[in-house]
Amino acid sequence: MKEAAYRTITYDYALAAAKTLSKANPSLTFCYVSGAGTDSTERGFQMWARVKGKTENDLLALPMAGAFMFRPGYIQPVRGVTSATGWYRTIYAIVGWLYPAVSAMFPKSVMTSETLGKALIRAAKHGAPKRVLEPRDIIELVAAA
Repeated sequence: MKEAAYRTITYDYALAAAKTLSKANPSLTFCYVSGAGTDSTERGFQMWARVKGKTENDLLALPMAGAFMFRPGYIQPVRGVTSATGWYRTIYAIVGWLYPAVSAMFPKSVMTSETLGKALIRAAKHGAPKRVLEPRDIIELVAAA
């Protein structure tokens, strides 16, 4: 995807939603799912990481009661969740059976879609200790519940 189209989907839509919602309800808590490797400096080599970094920075600057940026790494879909992207579905089909071993080896780096969902709900309802949550922080947020 070219940068302009990626920026429209990733930045413009997220900021438009957050600005509209924060005007309607300043006590809003906004949770944004970004990704591991996001570049908060907005100057890195990878286009997607720069755009997500800009998105995070501008969301955090909005007048809202709470804003949390989630940066998950590998997410194993569970309970019937499937990706709309064909090659992701292929990767999940190949790697899925290895997930228990990978999770045991890297317990603070990989998570299930259920863990991510629980963390998003917890942050929205109760807040989180950090505004930018890396994989370890996301997993610990759920474990602390």
